[in-house]
Amino acid sequence: MIPVLETERLRLRGHTVADFDPVAAMWADPDVTRHIGGKPSTREESWARMMRYPGHWALMGYGFWLIEEKASGRLVGEAGFADFKREIEPRFENPEHGWALAAWAHGKGFASEALTAQLAWAQDHFGRAPLVCMIDPDNAPSIKLAEKHGYTEFARSAYKGAPTILFRRMPR
Repeated sequence: MIPVLETERLRLRGHTVADFDPVAAMWADPDVTRHIGGKPSTREESWARMMRYPGHWALMGYGFWLIEEKASGRLVGEAGFADFKREIEPRFENPEHGWALAAWAHGKGFASEALTAQLAWAQDHFGRAPLVCMIDPDNAPSIKLAEKHGYTEFARSAYKGAPTILFRRMPR
């Protein structure tokens, strides 16, 4: 049900229970969460997040993939599309694109490689629907990544009391 996407170095696949320990370790790392909620996640919070992913796939037909390095099988991160029903202004109904990489994977081009594969999948799946993403204004690498992949700023807002920039990507 969850498509497997492959790139030169990466495999994007559905999560399994066996992925929990590395996923929980990634979300417990302050370097990973600094711009995503601002605080490390507990194992309980990581479990709840991981349980949401198959629900998105089952109910919405899209969701988040686990990203692993093909050569080693090591967790690179997670990325995908979701509908979180966020309470934010301006509201958006379009699929939200998100990504988070393990600290060891930062700066190696993995995020761009994964986003390229996901956006190709999204073109086939979502067709002409715009995509959105939310990024902390202090997260310069993610802003640069989003812009490289065709996202442009359309609003500045606050989410759960923290400033955020909303980006939109129109279909090509």
